[in-house]
Amino acid sequence: MRNRGQRASDRLRADGVSTAEELERLLALGAQRTDVGQGPDVSWVVLADPEGNVFCLLSRSSQDVEREELQQH
Repeated sequence: MRNRGQRASDRLRADGVSTAEELERLLALGAQRTDVGQGPDVSWVVLADPEGNVFCLLSRSSQDVEREELQQH
């Protein structure tokens, strides 16, 4: 989800690090969990950095999701 006025979406992939470890690290750096209307059963965590920029921590990559969807069909 983009904030109004946000021009681009930066992406970062943290291979080899568990989602729980990365979440702990981001919270220690000042990120806060935030609600943007996501449901309770999503596979990501929505966070905001100390400046209010919203971002998601995904437990799976979009490529993994696409691969799983193709295998189901």
